[in-house]
Order: sequence, then structure tokens, then C-alpha cells
Amino acid sequence: MSEAETRPLLTYAFARDKGLVVLSQEDGAVALGVRAGADPIAILEARRAIGRPLRFQHLDATRFERALSEHYARAAIDGGETEAAMDGAGDLMSLIDEIPQTADLLDGDDDAPVVRLINGLIYEAVKRRASDIHIEPHEDNLSVRYRIDGVLQEVLTPSRRLAAPLTSRVKVMARLDIAEKRVPQDGRISLSIGGRSIDVRVSTLPSRYGERVTMRLLDTRNALLGLDELGMDEDTLARFRSVLAQPNGITLVTGPTGSGKTTTLYSALSVLNNGQRNVMTLEDPIEYGLEGISQTQMHHKVGLTFAATLRAILRHDPDVVMVGEIRDLETAKVAFEFASTGRPVLSTVHTNSAAGAIQRLRDMGIEPYVLAATMRAVLAQRLVRKLCDHCKEPHEASGDEKQMFGLPADQHYDFYRPRGCMSCAQTGYEGRLGVYELLLVDQEVRQLIRDDVSDDELEARAFRDNDTLFRNARRYVVSGQTSVEEVLRVCRKDED
Repeated sequence: MSEAETRPLLTYAFARDKGLVVLSQEDGAVALGVRAGADPIAILEARRAIGRPLRFQHLDATRFERALSEHYARAAIDGGETEAAMDGAGDLMSLIDEIPQTADLLDGDDDAPVVRLINGLIYEAVKRRASDIHIEPHEDNLSVRYRIDGVLQEVLTPSRRLAAPLTSRVKVMARLDIAEKRVPQDGRISLSIGGRSIDVRVSTLPSRYGERVTMRLLDTRNALLGLDELGMDEDTLARFRSVLAQPNGITLVTGPTGSGKTTTLYSALSVLNNGQRNVMTLEDPIEYGLEGISQTQMHHKVGLTFAATLRAILRHDPDVVMVGEIRDLETAKVAFEFASTGRPVLSTVHTNSAAGAIQRLRDMGIEPYVLAATMRAVLAQRLVRKLCDHCKEPHEASGDEKQMFGLPADQHYDFYRPRGCMSCAQTGYEGRLGVYELLLVDQEVRQLIRDDVSDDELEARAFRDNDTLFRNARRYVVSGQTSVEEVLRVCRKDED
């Protein structure tokens, strides 16, 4: 399809200001939505610019804003055009230089510079494997940062005058209310870059100097991994598979935001979804579509909460249920009641360790005897950055480092540290590795839970013969895949 065929018939600025929007194009005629109070002269100008027969449809202000967002959101990113534009532009700074020096960029007749900049930001983020884009207005400038391998990196600090047009363009693409700037909004953008389908979750938030925007980039190709691809060591993988093979009980995955919990849950569901089970999920939001699995999006404004929806889906005869997160006592109680009927439940809890998840559920109000009877396992996980293979440099492990990781003091070990090169954008790291600790609820641990022992006692027994997060990360340090500093940044050091 040519550029002329995909270009909107009216510019976004003209449509917004004059109250006119193209609704559809059929049989050579154009249906034009007209907002109440639209200028007749503007209608004549639109007729001249479009050059086709027009059919008019009167819209109130709300319907007009919705139609405006939907029409201009269709001009999402096409991978080939964006890539060609970026190759020709050279870098993001050159895209900024193309933008005219006007007070309100969207008031001009040509929205192309702003559109190209947004496209370039998203394209560059995908190319650099960023998980999030942060656009934050400050007093004197606008900060654009990418979260790459879990760490924020600033990529642009243009003039603050770009804040309003960039925010408005993103809101149009995400079908958000561009006139509402006082309350947070959430939306989605579906786009294609280089043949890859990318889903972008958009969230806006009012701040002191204007609205800030966060875009989370979701690439299905990076999320739907098999259990063997998660980076578990052989022992943890074998034990986790044995947990999934059990016919009932609750299995929890815990860790901070961005630690890969959703990817692990989806990998576990792919094992359980053998075509003979009714697998259902409750998610907030649904991050990736899973084939053969019924996924339900929470909608708290209309009462579609985890607890309420979990009660509803129990009447749909599920064999396996995944609850996106256990946040409160009501959700926890329903999940445990379902698991006690003889079917498996998977979910997440935000805690720092596997043993901490047990304590969190106790604090919510779940009785110890219910926990002991229903819990099957808790998998805690982190992601550590992988050293860049092109520039990492060796150094001899010190005595303190050997002691820290429980290595023989009389043996020589080469550890590695980051340096930075063009390949890794001078960070010294490229990619991430999974670190895990798996707490299995066996007979002895079950009795400790009934006895309501402390986290430390539970942890000491559960990991007497198995790896904690810190000990599991040691394999990456010894093999030269990550640095000591990175492990200490992400994992709590084991106490003696």
C-alpha cells in the first residue's frame, strides 16, 4: 500500500480544531463526522481537500472525541516504513531536529515530525530490547528513558515544549481521551515492527509539570518460552516439573515487578495445557494471548475483581486456574477453597523470598493449617544482567569474594566485570539470566507451617539442601556470565 493510500485525508490538527473527522470510505464516497458547532467554512475546505462526495453525520462531543481517537490511531507503526525512516534519519536526535520551532506543534498543518519521532522512539526501543519507555516532563526539559535489562537508561532530553505534542500523539494512538489531563488513563496500542507483533500498554499520570507517559512493550516472541528456556538449573527444573505434575494445590511465583513472574507462569501453563484440560486465567491486564486457554481481563470499575471473577469461573468447570496476583484476603480465600477441591492453582505474590510468601499469606489472614494442607510450592525468582561477551574482562577472585560464594580459598578463580563497548551501548551488559529458589512443601515444611514458625526457621529447613537465590546465582559468577556486583544488586546475600 502506498504512502498516499495510508495518509489520513485530513490532518489531525485540522480535524481536532475544526470538529471534522473521517468515519469511513466506501464506493468512492467519504462519511464525514461533524461535531456540533463546526464552522461551515471548514466543511467547505474539507470538501475541497478530500475531493470526493461527502456524506455527513452529526456527532456530539463525546462521540466525536472517540471517533477522532479511533481514526488517527489506525495510523499505527508499520515496521518497514519505520525502519526505512530510521535508517534515513540516522538517530533520534535527527528526528527531533526535523520538528519545527512552534509553540504548539499539533497546531501546524503537518503532524508528520511528531509522528515520526514517536515511531522512532518505539522502533529504537524494540531494537534495543527495552521493556518500557518513560516520557517525563520536568521544569526545564523532557526526559525520555528506556528500561533495558531492568535498568533505566536516559536516551533523550529534548525541550519541554515537546511534552504536550508527544503525549497527545501517544494518547491518540492508544485511544485515550486527549482532552482529559487531570486523571490517570490506561490504553493499548497494537502495532507491527519488522514483521513482529508488538503490544504496547500505555499509562498516563498527571504530574507537576504535565502528564507523564509510560509505555510497556510486550513482545509475544520473548514471553512464550518453554520451561527448559527459563534458565533454571537442572535440579530446580526437575523439582518444579514434579510440582506441576501434582493434581491439586497452590503453586506461587514470587518476586518484584519485572522479575519474569508472568513468563514463568505462562511457561507452566503451557505444560499443563495438554488439550485435555480446561485451563482458565484471571489477569490484570492480559499481557499475552495464549492459544487454547480462556483468559479473562479484570475490570475493577464494574466489580470484575479477582475474587468475584474467581467465584464466577468456578461454575465453568475449570481443571486449572491461574490468578494473576493474590492481593487480598478475599482472593486468597477463594483460591485456597478452589485448590482444596482437588485442582491446581497458579498465582503470584509480591514478596522478597519464597519463605516470605508464606508469611504474607498468614498476615492476610489465611490460617496456618489451611496453608499447610493446600500449599505445594513457592518459586522465588530474579533476573540478573548478563555480561556482554564482547567486552567483559577477567579479574582474579579475591578472598572475600570466594568466601562470599562458599568457594575454596586455596583455589584460583577468574571472575568477570563489565567494561562497556559499542555492542552493549557502553553498559557492559546485554541480556538477562534467571535466578531461582524453590521451596517445596514436604512433610517437614508442612509441619513447620502448622507450627507457625518464623521465616528464618522455615527458610533454614527448606533450603538446607537446596539453593537460595544467592547460591543459585553463584553458577553465573563462576562461569563468567555475570558479575559479583550484579548478583549483590539483585539478590540478598545469604546470612551465616
